[in-house]
Amino acid sequence: MSLRWPLPALLAWAVAWALFLGLRMAGAPALLALLGGTLLGVVGSVWGGSWWRRAVVGSGFPLSLALSGVLAVPAWAWLLPLALLLLVYPINAWRDAPLFPTPEGALDHLPDLAPLPPGARALDAGCGLGQGLQALRRAYPMAELHGLEWSRPLRLLCAWRCPWAKVTQGDIWRADWSGYQLVYLFQRPESMARALAKARAELQPGAWLVSLEFAVDGVPPTGRLEGVQGRPVWLYQIT
Repeated sequence: MSLRWPLPALLAWAVAWALFLGLRMAGAPALLALLGGTLLGVVGSVWGGSWWRRAVVGSGFPLSLALSGVLAVPAWAWLLPLALLLLVYPINAWRDAPLFPTPEGALDHLPDLAPLPPGARALDAGCGLGQGLQALRRAYPMAELHGLEWSRPLRLLCAWRCPWAKVTQGDIWRADWSGYQLVYLFQRPESMARALAKARAELQPGAWLVSLEFAVDGVPPTGRLEGVQGRPVWLYQIT
């Protein structure tokens, strides 16, 4: 269930502070408590609905801690929040879509237009926290599902949330798509031409490239689904 803003931020800050205080009361070193609270806040930021909201959620705890003056740590220690933010959102992944979660139910009717045989291999390219993989599992319960994610922390969280899928860390643009019958992604509009070119170069005839919300400019789709939250699903079958 989605929480209305600013409840996600308030909840993330409260939990981060609770962890920090709990660690300090347990006798943990100051740097460990700072790192634990910051990490929890940064992980919680992935549920922000936009980039500025994610920045607010992820930076709220360390900023409030610094302003409070309750923790005496070396000046360099305040670089830890930035380091953790870059670990979750690597700079070289920002050119794509570091985290665009797939809405629940967005792919439920995908098999109507793109049927797959049992055991077919499907890839969520840029799987984030696993919402896309969960949507693919509902649509194709007999498929062999794979996820690919650049951020190592997100890859670990996705693998934990989706133990039935094979989730690996890597660059979606360098990965080999040739073994998949369907590649699903939720990228930026400017990434779609590159994605279709890669799909045409590597996928076998009859395979599918599926994009949530964003079409390939100037290329007629094979099909289109009316998705949830006003987000269409565009289908391109490789010929």
